[in-house]
Amino acid sequence: MNEFFKRNEIIKDAGDTIKANDMEDGAVEITEAIAEVSCLHALRLEGNTVGVEAAKAIAESLSKRPELKRIYWNDMFTGRLHCEIPPALKSLGEAIILAGAELTELDLSDNAFGPDGIQSCRDLLRNRSCFTLKELRLNNCGLGTEGGKILAKALKECHKESSARGQPLALKVFVAGRNRLENDGAALLSEAFGLIGTLEEVQMPQNGITHQGISALALSFTKNANLRVLNLNDNTFTETGAIYMAEVCLHLLELLHLK
Repeated sequence: MNEFFKRNEIIKDAGDTIKANDMEDGAVEITEAIAEVSCLHALRLEGNTVGVEAAKAIAESLSKRPELKRIYWNDMFTGRLHCEIPPALKSLGEAIILAGAELTELDLSDNAFGPDGIQSCRDLLRNRSCFTLKELRLNNCGLGTEGGKILAKALKECHKESSARGQPLALKVFVAGRNRLENDGAALLSEAFGLIGTLEEVQMPQNGITHQGISALALSFTKNANLRVLNLNDNTFTETGAIYMAEVCLHLLELLHLK
């Protein structure tokens, strides 16, 4: 096997990519590794390429692992057709829900799945499996404005449902750079940020956001007093946006890094 085990994690050796098409072709390495771990807390599949049937096989294994906490599924679909990614993600997400896992980290970065991909993750993002989520990374996923809307709605639904159960979503890290979210996506995400109120790190560089979106984000940051890291680099602030952000920064007493 090319996996090695450390602190209840399965970590695939990045130097030897698995091309998992189905149970007979690649997926068996991953499913056997999952079965071998007595207590699986984290699953790292970055750098591999997982097809629809392989995802179903992996999902079957994950549906029996309620102890799973951290998912690193970034850069997991290299060379796959765009139409393959949403059903693969949906199968994997449904397995997490079925297992009743309570996630703390979810990384789907560097998967060019666009709005269709984030739509396939919506049920997971608003499910109780994500009520415990602390870190969400969706860097370079091609979300666009429409994907930003879907993501924002899922986060707001997650916060609403978790609050109703006495366990409000307390997200600390949100990363979504290089997604072309633009003003509409940024504005809707700012509504979610304002509801959550626990963010400590927000990274949204290269999203085509102008001063209208910046002003909406700035307002939401006033409700996240523990914000320590803020990266809005390579968006078009203009003087207007810079003034909004400067005023907000005066009240972010925990802020350590600003780009």
